[in-house]
Amino acid sequence: MTSLDKPGAVAGPRTGGPRRRRARMVPLPLLVPGVVALAFLLLPLVALLVRAPWRSLPDQLTGVEVWQALRLSLVSATAATAVCLVLGVPLAWLLARTDFRGRGLVRALVTLPLVLPPVVGGVALLLALGRNGVVGQWLDSWFGITLPFTTTGVVIAEAFVAMPFLVISVEGTLRAADPRYEEAATTLGASRFTAFRRVTLPLIAPGIAAGAVLAWARALGEFGATITFAGNFPGRTQTMPLAVYLALQNDPDAAISLSLVLLAVSIAVLAGLRDRWLTGS
Repeated sequence: MTSLDKPGAVAGPRTGGPRRRRARMVPLPLLVPGVVALAFLLLPLVALLVRAPWRSLPDQLTGVEVWQALRLSLVSATAATAVCLVLGVPLAWLLARTDFRGRGLVRALVTLPLVLPPVVGGVALLLALGRNGVVGQWLDSWFGITLPFTTTGVVIAEAFVAMPFLVISVEGTLRAADPRYEEAATTLGASRFTAFRRVTLPLIAPGIAAGAVLAWARALGEFGATITFAGNFPGRTQTMPLAVYLALQNDPDAAISLSLVLLAVSIAVLAGLRDRWLTGS
């Protein structure tokens, strides 16, 4: 057996030996802007680490208001992610598996919060769910439920801006999954919901997990819609981003310390998604 007959051997253009991966020369007009872009993205983060008050960091992070804001941020972001999962996964299935009139328009409306300024989203939530809002006035008069400037309002604002991340991720995973498994389950007597629960959900579980992590991270960092719809009340609606904004006006070191906490959470999110984003060759 010659070298050409061995499995995996690829003949070179002249010598007949195995072909080696050639080193790719990066054109200078592309290299320089690429390096500048990388520096542009990393420089603020490096500056945050350089200027961080490392000696006083433990004292900065042991304050009662800091832990209140951190606890509220974690609880509200988790609750908002749960809302996104309950409502967003069925919506993603409808967009990926059904064909109805105006589906493109529905998809555009679903992704609208991605490009909508968060403050505008908060104003829209006030007009819809406020005490005098389109729906909020009935909630207040019929059930005595007031949503703005409450912890529940924080969850609603975060879910509003985070749900598109989950829907897009799950819809893409559903489109990549083979629908014939669902069809085979239905031909064997399973209902559409049973096929979705027993067949489809296990297939798209990685996409759901990735979308949930993205939604959770987006909810954790939400600022504009939260401060507009829920306000900035310590212990009730003041999340970590709001605490950073308030501390920046009075105590910059405290703002930097809180920012480091959010930076650590962001790094943890990237680490959780490393199999999806960080393993490309």
